[in-house]
Amino acid sequence: MQQILVVNCGSSSLKFAIMDGTDNPPILEGIAERLGSEHSAISFKYAGNKTVQALHDHDHRGAVTAIKHWIDSNTDLALNIVGVGHRVVHGGETFSNSVVIDSEVLSGIEQCARFAPLHNLAHVKGIEVAQALFGDIPHVAVFDTAFHQTLEADQYLYPIPMRLYREHHFRKYGFHGTSYRYIAQKLATLGSDFALQNTLVAHLGNGASVCAIKAGHSVDTSMGITPLEGLMMGTRSGSLDPSLLAFISDAEKISMKEALDILNKDSGLKGISEISNDCRTIETAQAAGDDRAELALNMFASRTAKHLASVATNLESVDHIVFTGGIGENSPVIRAKICQRLAMMGIHLDLHANQISPRGEVSLISENHCKTNIWVIPTNEELLIAQDTLSLIESSASK
Repeated sequence: MQQILVVNCGSSSLKFAIMDGTDNPPILEGIAERLGSEHSAISFKYAGNKTVQALHDHDHRGAVTAIKHWIDSNTDLALNIVGVGHRVVHGGETFSNSVVIDSEVLSGIEQCARFAPLHNLAHVKGIEVAQALFGDIPHVAVFDTAFHQTLEADQYLYPIPMRLYREHHFRKYGFHGTSYRYIAQKLATLGSDFALQNTLVAHLGNGASVCAIKAGHSVDTSMGITPLEGLMMGTRSGSLDPSLLAFISDAEKISMKEALDILNKDSGLKGISEISNDCRTIETAQAAGDDRAELALNMFASRTAKHLASVATNLESVDHIVFTGGIGENSPVIRAKICQRLAMMGIHLDLHANQISPRGEVSLISENHCKTNIWVIPTNEELLIAQDTLSLIESSASK
């Protein structure tokens, strides 16, 4: 059996998994955290057991070296890792599909870093380190933005001078594309004609967005040139009057960049609740009667519903609504609040089915008479990255 090492590099973290490209659970998974700090550590979860160890080198190289050491130390598993799949946040207009990484691809990822400097530069660092340690096998880049390259110009362009698009490529790119592509493929397996139908997907987590999918292709999404646009999120404000950025800068006597940091890091659920960016913590506070928590959840649900209704204008009908992501999969409270606000679209939730939806499983939670199917479908971006990597490796081998 062949396996793929899936790597997801952040600026101070590195998530990883070893997968065989099937629905089987990962053979190994874990995360290296606090990279760049002397307190950096890496966790390994194997066969239901989790171990944590400090990193000798406190950077991405140290994390990948520790993964390589674990693999080399467990020869009894007879692992056959044939490729490394890398999640890359921003592919700009350069990449509309997953690709085998060469020097030209690496250069393209670096060029796209101006739109996602923290993410893409970390990806480049992770790729270079992984190539050095696993250099004799192919490496593949899978882009969050690629799925949305099917958007029409009237959806991806901003109403700003066209020269800014021509000269600088300022436009909507959208994110969570790997998750949306996985959901579209998974939904297609649940009904004979589902692949050709119209779907709204709400990927709700600390980062949150929605997407309208027509016959498996993205036709609109809520995130923009960066992940700040669109829904209210864990710490991000989502869409608001652009002038507010200047007002915050003037009022707080801070730079525009510092004002932008407030919108990215101190807003959303965290900013409104003044409790946490974690939806579970806020729901606990709401149940105990905290008004700030109630307001934060209502705002989150309201803005999600508005954006779902907005992107739905690009579909002739709405055959399915899918909830996914950490909040979408696990919060009956949020799902109910969102669907309640979509009643004018004929959206009717089965409250009991919603409440008992089993964790980690596909569930149909709409009322029987509802023309729109409402689903909870757990996403699996790592599996799609592994499958893309295997597919490209096999394609290259057959040429």
